[in-house]
Amino acid sequence: MKICDTVFELTRAKVEELGYELVEVQYQNEQGNMVLTLYIDSESGITLDDCEKVSSAVDPILDEADPIKDAYYLSVSSLGIDRPLKTERDFRKNLGKPVTAKLYAAVGGKKEFTGILTDYTDTDYTLEVKTKDAVLSMTILKKDTAIIRPYIEF
Repeated sequence: MKICDTVFELTRAKVEELGYELVEVQYQNEQGNMVLTLYIDSESGITLDDCEKVSSAVDPILDEADPIKDAYYLSVSSLGIDRPLKTERDFRKNLGKPVTAKLYAAVGGKKEFTGILTDYTDTDYTLEVKTKDAVLSMTILKKDTAIIRPYIEF
């Protein structure tokens, strides 16, 4: 089992007990240091205090199980508002909201589309895209998508 999968299984129950959802675990080299990052979420969002609470709660679990033999830094973070849509949960949370999709190959001369996410399946998703003349419904295969993320207007 991979380190990330092991850590996910070791810490998920504690994170849920605290009222959060453990969404993803990453273990990677950041500027010469190994960093284990737990990404958490909740309906009301995530604060720095939430991250500290989860970090304090899972640290003893990881120390006892010792799933990583090398030295690492533990980090707990929110998903971020512009995190790419990857899972069914991500698509469900963004249904009815604006998203931007970047495609591998151009469609109608464009590789990037912003529109309202109106539907999704395991293999594709549908965007309602406004043009100068009309509103188009576009169904796009997930495998043809380089990245899809929430549209953030500044």
